[in-house]
Amino acid sequence: MKYKQLLITTMIAVALGSSTAALAEDATTTLPNAKPGECYAKVIVPAQYKTETQEVVVKEASEKINIIPAKYEWGTEKVLVKEASKKVIPVPAVYGKVTERIEVSPASKFWTTGLQKGASPASPHVLDAAAKGGINLEAAAVGQCFVEHYVPAKYETKSEKVLVKEASEKVEIIPAKYEIVEQKVLVKDASKKVIEVPAVFETVTEKVLVEPAKTVWKKGRGLAQRIDNTTGEIMCLVEVPAKYKTVTKRIIKTPATTKVVEIPAKYTVQKVRKLVAPAQEKRIKIPEEYTTVTKRIKVADATFAWSDAKSQDYSAKTRTGNKICLKSVPAKYKVVTKRVVKTPATIKTIEIPAEYKTVKVRKLVSPAQEKRIVIPAKKQMVTKRIKVGDERMEWRQVLCETNMTKGILTDIQRALLKAGFNPGPIDGKIGSATLRAIDAFQQKNSLERGGITLDTLKALGVQS
Repeated sequence: MKYKQLLITTMIAVALGSSTAALAEDATTTLPNAKPGECYAKVIVPAQYKTETQEVVVKEASEKINIIPAKYEWGTEKVLVKEASKKVIPVPAVYGKVTERIEVSPASKFWTTGLQKGASPASPHVLDAAAKGGINLEAAAVGQCFVEHYVPAKYETKSEKVLVKEASEKVEIIPAKYEIVEQKVLVKDASKKVIEVPAVFETVTEKVLVEPAKTVWKKGRGLAQRIDNTTGEIMCLVEVPAKYKTVTKRIIKTPATTKVVEIPAKYTVQKVRKLVAPAQEKRIKIPEEYTTVTKRIKVADATFAWSDAKSQDYSAKTRTGNKICLKSVPAKYKVVTKRVVKTPATIKTIEIPAEYKTVKVRKLVSPAQEKRIVIPAKKQMVTKRIKVGDERMEWRQVLCETNMTKGILTDIQRALLKAGFNPGPIDGKIGSATLRAIDAFQQKNSLERGGITLDTLKALGVQS
């Protein structure tokens, strides 16, 4: 019975999820970003709906039409009975055989931590450090090795003149001067008055969707409809057709328009305070102040340098222990014989002319005419169920061997029973009755189906 819980969870995902996979948007082409110990299953996330009530025209304004029939007369006409065509005859291709040497394993070069047999590969971090340290990895020869050295930072002492107080200015303000004058002031802007010209309407009949088509799971019968060979439970996916209602609408034939009337601006004379001379400033400069300080300055940062392992440019004491060596593996080839096209397939086209015959036809002398009588529209309130999200398939975290315990299963069974769904005996074992109760609970609460997901546990109030 090892892995029983994980197998049951997978059975639910396959049995309930695969039947409707073709109807749902599949968002499971890539695996989820899981953590160790987590289990995921493909589940069906149900479509989302909302209900809206709105006033609709159930019988739109219409017209009663009296028809004056058309008048016809008989005549003859040459009619095409068979169009001109082309018959295409295929000419097969001619093939031959050629021998070719194919590379089955390319030559390669790789970096290791040494030239000895069994040396481990060099890490990308070390190779990146070597490249930044001045080593041209692309130009290195096979069998060549490089080592890393630590070069400490360098400092020097110097004196410097430092600014301790910046130059500044002292500002004195000479106030502005004003006088009182009369001035013409705008109190109301020029504007435009818009007069509405009402629209002209006409009536059309339309088929309105009241409830969209959907699919639901219902109990079935017969061995061909069984989910699996262990539970004996039979479920069928049944399509419920959409519901429509025919209404008559009043629509706009000629849209409403507007007429614009110009309204002039209004002014008044007021006394205002007018600026005669603006405020002015007088600036007095204050020079900067300096002091001399001595400080220690870094002239070169501590660095890591790389050199050829045989080079004497650096002391052996400065080596950090990082080492890279270039090795190579030769390419491998295989001789194969293949079938090639010597002369490609072609086609030969034969023209077949069109065929005509003379027939007796009824020709229109005067068209039918109509006389229209206007009938006003009627309205009523209609409730619609509108789909706001499509059904889709997603990866969702589910219970598995890692996190499914007898205690959690017992809590699930108790929560299902409390919610009005019979899970069978409260025994901490997941049987067919518990599976049916979980699926029914998910359908009623519009939850994703196909496994015991964390959203299902949350809806039941069970801690995983």
